[in-house]
Amino acid sequence: MGMLEGMRYSTYFVHCLKTAREYESVNATLLQKGGFIYQVMAGVYGYLPLGLRVLNKIEGIVREEMDKIAYEILLPSLSPMELWEKTGRHEKIDVLFSARGGNEASRAKNGAEYVLNSTHEELTVPILQQLAPSYRDLPKAVYQIQTKFRNEPRAKSGLLRGREFRMKDLYSFHLSEEDFGEFYDRMKEVYTRTFARLGLGEDTHMALASGGDFTNDYSHEFQAVCETGEDVIYFDEKEGVYYNREVASEELQASGQALTVSEVGNIFPLGTRFAEAFGYSVQDQDGKSRPVVMGSYGIGTSRVMGVLVEKFHDERGIMWPEQVAPFAVQLVSLGNDMEVLRWAQDVYSALEKAGLEVLFDDREASPGEKMADADLLGMPWRVVVSKRTGGQIELKQRSREVLRVVDLEEAIRLMADGAG
Repeated sequence: MGMLEGMRYSTYFVHCLKTAREYESVNATLLQKGGFIYQVMAGVYGYLPLGLRVLNKIEGIVREEMDKIAYEILLPSLSPMELWEKTGRHEKIDVLFSARGGNEASRAKNGAEYVLNSTHEELTVPILQQLAPSYRDLPKAVYQIQTKFRNEPRAKSGLLRGREFRMKDLYSFHLSEEDFGEFYDRMKEVYTRTFARLGLGEDTHMALASGGDFTNDYSHEFQAVCETGEDVIYFDEKEGVYYNREVASEELQASGQALTVSEVGNIFPLGTRFAEAFGYSVQDQDGKSRPVVMGSYGIGTSRVMGVLVEKFHDERGIMWPEQVAPFAVQLVSLGNDMEVLRWAQDVYSALEKAGLEVLFDDREASPGEKMADADLLGMPWRVVVSKRTGGQIELKQRSREVLRVVDLEEAIRLMADGAG
C-alpha cells in the first residue's frame, strides 16, 4: 500500500460509528464514535489506527522531554511474586493484578503465580543494584513507556481510568537527599514543560497529595482542570499552593478555591524504602555505606489522550491540538465531477509536499456525511474542494468558525502559520 493510497479515507482504516451508544464520559463516547478506540471490556481498550497515531504523538512528546534527563528502557509486564514480597507490597496494593496459567494444562506445565505490574519499582531496583553498584555510578535515571495493569473498581470513564493503560514511569537513584532534591525540582520543570507541549499547560496545576503506598511525605500531582474529572484540588491563596482534597485541611476545603480535575502525572519522593528492602547500598567517597535514595515519576499517556478529548470538544466532535492530532488536515472532495476530483488530487499532493499530514476523504458519500465526519474526527484543519470553489479551496480551522475561500498557496501558508 502506497503512502497516498494509505491516507485516503476510502482505503485507510477509518470507521466512524456515529450510532454508537452514549457513554458516561465524553472521551469514551467520542473516541469510540470516531473509531479511535475499541472497547474490549470495561477499562480495557484497543487502539485503532487513528487512535494509535494520537497516542504515538503524545508519547513522542513525552519521550523527547524524558530523553533529556533519563535513559529509556523497557521492562516486562510480568514479574515474580517474590520481588513484591520483598517490599511487602504484594498484600498492600489494593489494585494489584496477578497472573497464572489459564487452565489446568497450562498450570501443569508451570503453576507459578506472577504479578501483572502496576508500577516498576520492584524491577528497577534489582537492575540498578547490579549495574550501578558504586557511588561513581550515581545519580542515574531510567524511564519506560509501557502498559500497566490495575484492578480499578470504577472503570467507567473511558481512557481516564483503565484497568489496562499506557504510562511513562521514570525512576531516579541518588547518593544523597540533596542530590535527589535537585533532580526532583528539575522534574517539576520538565513536567510543566511537557504538559505545555501536550496542550494542557494553561489548565494543569501541580498539587500536593498523599504519598500513598510510596512514601509518608507529600507527593506532587499534576492535575488538569476538567469538568468531568474525578478529583478536586483546593488553592491556598496565602501559600500559593494547590492541595489535593485528601490532604487539604477542613478549613481550606471550606474556604479555598475548589477545582474539578483527572490526574495526568505525579512525582513521588521514595526515600530509601525500596533500596533498604533490596539491600541496595553504595559506599560514598569516604567509605561510608549509604542506602540509595529514589524518586518515582509517572505520566499516564493514555489518560492524557482522554483528558484532551474531555477538554477540547464541542457538540459536533473532537478538536485535537495540532501537536497530537492524527492528521493536520482533513481534505474533503464534494461531488463526482472529474475536474473536481483531479483538482482534489492536486491539492492532496501539494499539501503532502508541503509537509502536512493529510487524511483525504475521497468517498462517494453525501456532503453532509463528509462534513459531519470531519467535525467528529477533529483534525485541526478542514480543506474542501468542490465545483463551487473552482480553482481555489475552502479552508476552515476546526476550533474556529471562520471559513475562507483562498488560493492553495495561501491556504498552505495559513496552515503553516497556524492562523485561522
